[in-house]
Amino acid sequence: MNKKRWFALLAAIVLFVVSIGFQLVTSIASTNFEQLFAFPESKFEEEVIEKGTDGKLVVLHLDGVIQDTTPSTLLNTTSYNHRQFLEMLEEAGKDPTVDGIVLRINTPGGGVVESAEVHDKIVEIQNEHEKPVYVSMGNTAASGGYYISAPADKIVAHPATLTGSIGVIMQGYDLSGLTDKLGIEFNTIKSGEFKDIMSTYREMTDEERELLQTMIDDMYADFVQVIVEGRGMSEQQVRELGDGRVYTGGQAKENGLVDELGSLEDTITMMKKDLDLENAQVVNYNNPMGIEQFLGMSVQSLVGQDEELSNILSILRESNAPRAMYLYSN
Repeated sequence: MNKKRWFALLAAIVLFVVSIGFQLVTSIASTNFEQLFAFPESKFEEEVIEKGTDGKLVVLHLDGVIQDTTPSTLLNTTSYNHRQFLEMLEEAGKDPTVDGIVLRINTPGGGVVESAEVHDKIVEIQNEHEKPVYVSMGNTAASGGYYISAPADKIVAHPATLTGSIGVIMQGYDLSGLTDKLGIEFNTIKSGEFKDIMSTYREMTDEERELLQTMIDDMYADFVQVIVEGRGMSEQQVRELGDGRVYTGGQAKENGLVDELGSLEDTITMMKKDLDLENAQVVNYNNPMGIEQFLGMSVQSLVGQDEELSNILSILRESNAPRAMYLYSN
């Protein structure tokens, strides 16, 4: 490489470094450091979306797969954060100034345990704090999304919402045919007969399938009971509806899985009317801008938002082990 090419390469590197430095300085200059290092009394900031003087309603958004992966905010500031969402529910429940909670749900479902934790927190708010919880369904509120909606005092879906998918699923891969074809052998040393159940590298036995089916049936029975208690429906009716299929919001209204059809704004209006708080203030909870969130936003502004990269990172964070899920996947 001659001197001219070396000089051009060096100039490009310098320009790249200067560009990054300029963007970082711009981010720092536009940051409210008083807010960044503040220690608010409340764990979450309230963003007013509707002004009012007669009571207060809180809107909480649940977006994405319900799983306790706790993504790092350094690289991902928007994914569903299970522990944080539970804390938001707790905060809204115990706040004496909050009169009601609207959950905006847009999820295909997720983990059995995580869905149950959100469901139980909603029931706790209703029973211990005596606050109504309404659900506004977005594009999708299926499987685990419906599980956590079931105890709500009122469920409102858009006519085109996909909901239902009542059931439990556990999936894994059987690559034994491929490994046999490639001449690959796997040596497994185990302490018990079922220690490698659902192994990727061998066929499942009938006994193993029966054992797992029993587990799935137990979890499904719990799902059914949650709907029986939450919706006041008979077990037979729930089991007839709960064969795994999805319903549109309109169909769900017809079969009793949701109460009304409408948007988020309609749901807020319904709660105001039902609580006789038509001039209530409506707020969102936002995570306070801390140093980690600031760095995460700065990194994203430098490297850009690559949806494909984010999806890959999400997949890598997940465990390879099969797990039971309240999940709708198409």
